[in-house]
Amino acid sequence: MTDATPAPTPTSLPAHPDALTPAWLGEVLGAPVDAVTLLDHAFSTNQRARIGLDYTEPGAGPASLFVKLSPLDEGHRAMIGAIGMGEREVQFFADVSDGIDLRVPRCHFAAAAGDDFVLLLEDLTTRDCRFSDGTWGVGADAAAVALEELARFHARFEAQSARDAVAPWLRDPDRTPGSEATAGLMRFVLDQNADALSETYKAIGERYVAHHARFHELWDEGPRTYVHGDLHLGNVFLDGPRVGFLDWGLSKTSTHLRDVSYFLTMSVDVAARRTNERALLETYLGALAAAGDEKIALDQAWRTHRLQASYTVIATFLAFMPSYADSDGVALSDGLLRQANAAIEDLDVVGALDEVL
Repeated sequence: MTDATPAPTPTSLPAHPDALTPAWLGEVLGAPVDAVTLLDHAFSTNQRARIGLDYTEPGAGPASLFVKLSPLDEGHRAMIGAIGMGEREVQFFADVSDGIDLRVPRCHFAAAAGDDFVLLLEDLTTRDCRFSDGTWGVGADAAAVALEELARFHARFEAQSARDAVAPWLRDPDRTPGSEATAGLMRFVLDQNADALSETYKAIGERYVAHHARFHELWDEGPRTYVHGDLHLGNVFLDGPRVGFLDWGLSKTSTHLRDVSYFLTMSVDVAARRTNERALLETYLGALAAAGDEKIALDQAWRTHRLQASYTVIATFLAFMPSYADSDGVALSDGLLRQANAAIEDLDVVGALDEVL
């Protein structure tokens, strides 16, 4: 359980950093707070802020915190609320994060109510952690260690009983938009941005529009475990040589290669992936076999990896939607598109799709 567990959940949750008052913070942190300073406030999918805290008793709590709050933009707010991203991340930090061998931010408070949610997390900037702006990716050595850690995490949750013991809410129905709705958005992006998209990107997008339900089946096929579900560059960080994992709002039950392929294609440096891709996949498969019951053959994993790589198109096309284009997170979009375009070309994803569609 997190440090936040003993603290009472207030009757209302702040919707803006201005509402993070000394009284509210003192209540949830269990230590009287005299003053709060807003150090930073930014917007992407959600609100992100850094705050400084002065305590009645010096040193009674963290000197600064990273805060995640529901979006202010009504369109984003409705979308995040509908798919339950904030709620799911609160569930992860409340029930799972302290008991796993992955580098994730320490949580001091986590709560959700309706469309509102609040996460008070470790301020990673105090440790000189590195966050990619899209111009660099994870190197081969760090990626190998991260994949070994992911393999142990996945192995731990392969059994339904293991998932139920820690995260019974993983059985809840998936609240992400249906494939038909996503296909409609893809159609819009393809029509409005044809000149900005590569031919391979458009080819995968067109196949998704035509076969969207089958795509979602392909991405979910295989042995089951608990996955992060969204391992792109914006959701990882480097703490020294170790990869850390942020933003668990899309975590769910799915197949192991969902995480592995997405991490390889969307977080690992393109040149490092090209040189080490099969070796990194073998590293993961060996660690998985050593830690759990699943034994996935390399040839099978490679075929699945190529199909899973088609998801990079779905993961990046929303960057062309107006609500995202106006957010502070747009700076990362170019880097993610470069990652996606390189992967779908290198892995001949169109060819892999045409073999199964």
